[in-house]
Amino acid sequence: MLSFLADYEHLWGPLRLLRFITFRALLAALTATIIGFVIGPWLMTRLRRLKFGENHDPRVGDLATRFDKRNTPTMGGLLIFGSVFISALLWAEPNIWVLVALFVYAALTAVGFRDDYLKVLRKNKDGISSREKIIYQTLVTVIALVALVLHPTSHEKIRELWVPFLKEPVFIFGAGIGLIGLFVLMFFWIVGFSNAINLTDGLDGLAIGCTITVALVYGIMAYAAGNAKIASYLLISFVPGTGELAVVCAALVGAGMAFLWYNSHPAEVFMGDTGSLALGGLIGVVAFMVQQPFTLVLVGGVFVVEALSVMIQVGYFKYTKRHSATGEGKRFFKMAPIHHHFQKLGWPETKVVLRFWVISLMCSLAGLATLKLR
Repeated sequence: MLSFLADYEHLWGPLRLLRFITFRALLAALTATIIGFVIGPWLMTRLRRLKFGENHDPRVGDLATRFDKRNTPTMGGLLIFGSVFISALLWAEPNIWVLVALFVYAALTAVGFRDDYLKVLRKNKDGISSREKIIYQTLVTVIALVALVLHPTSHEKIRELWVPFLKEPVFIFGAGIGLIGLFVLMFFWIVGFSNAINLTDGLDGLAIGCTITVALVYGIMAYAAGNAKIASYLLISFVPGTGELAVVCAALVGAGMAFLWYNSHPAEVFMGDTGSLALGGLIGVVAFMVQQPFTLVLVGGVFVVEALSVMIQVGYFKYTKRHSATGEGKRFFKMAPIHHHFQKLGWPETKVVLRFWVISLMCSLAGLATLKLR
């Protein structure tokens, strides 16, 4: 929004800096961090008064109760949302890519908030039903896809499907059946990574720390995709206007750092579904819009492994139960998601989190490397 001030550089020379995405991205990160630190204490106080506390998982046993998490306020995702949304509105030019990204983020924040509200205030352990959640996520995906397909700036590029290591799109989604296929793929990415980050959010600082590295990488990818010279040099898809998504990603990095300040062990606040569902959806749709959806599997490797560990655990348990003479199932891991498996092995929570951060950073660097390997 404030980028328009660059038109008045004749009144004050330094305003010309607002023409540069990199400069506005830095301002977005700084603004989001400041907003997070300003509203953080106020928000946590309000959540405590409303008794929006987190119920710890008793299955983890003493490992979860070493620091009492039962009275730690949840819904901290509101801190991230407020910081990202305000900062992005201030510093990003509101083109179709930015508006769709912020719509998906805001809509899924509302879904996550409703889920947390039912769990915490209404004492509904399961929150909203899986069916209701899928309906909301489907509606969000449909609106986002329709906006991108109908808008003249994005209707051609959003139909292209790119994969790492190749110099050309592998498929162009046509009308009719093609758009259905595009919807299915986008839906899977938004819902898949929403649930993956939700599963990762089980230890202090784990999910947000990994989210920061992923957001940083996709900020770089968005800037590269939106710059004709860089895109041509790297032989990646040039998508005009997506450079502004670098500002959104930078705002997420700044907001994430502010939230991590309060979420680091022992956590003063948890993001809850209010944060995790929306963050996964935002990252998923950004990856799609910058033509790097499959690279997210590598960059977000920690999230993928967390989700796979749950799928393996459930599948193995059902299989062994079905083929067991006693009718009892076996577990592949000591506990899923996999971060709890390492806790059961005796690793301190901080060690699990720090090592997962290291792995996330390695995955992010590997994902960046794919830009050059064409």
